[in-house]
Amino acid sequence: MSAKNHLIKLIVGAGQAAPAPPVGPALGSKGVKAIDFCKEFNARTASYQPGVPIPAIITVKPDRSFSFELKSPPTGYLLLRAAGIPKGAPKVGPGQPKVGTVSLKHVYEIATIKKTDQRHEKAELKGIVKSIISTAKSMGIDVVK
Repeated sequence: MSAKNHLIKLIVGAGQAAPAPPVGPALGSKGVKAIDFCKEFNARTASYQPGVPIPAIITVKPDRSFSFELKSPPTGYLLLRAAGIPKGAPKVGPGQPKVGTVSLKHVYEIATIKKTDQRHEKAELKGIVKSIISTAKSMGIDVVK
């Protein structure tokens, strides 16, 4: 293996990491024991509802040790849960029906969850809210006051 760190990005259900695909092959190809990652991931995501998709960025060092950072669940997933629908609209645009609605209160709550991510910690809440509203529109979800 080369003398530099490798990054692996995975989205795994909270508390459901197992050495089976996609976790096992992704880590095994870098020489990391998948079971070690799975135990630590499941312990750190125990506070989440089981099955909530959690993005993880794993840094594998040249000595085959690893560290990982957990992110908040994807915005799309949080919007679908808030709207109470299984999936977004198949077609989006003018004249297309909306598949669900969320209130600004839901959008604000999602924004506060996203604000906990290291990537968004310096961003203004207003900007995060605008981004979430745009994501909702692209999924066919109507945002109401």
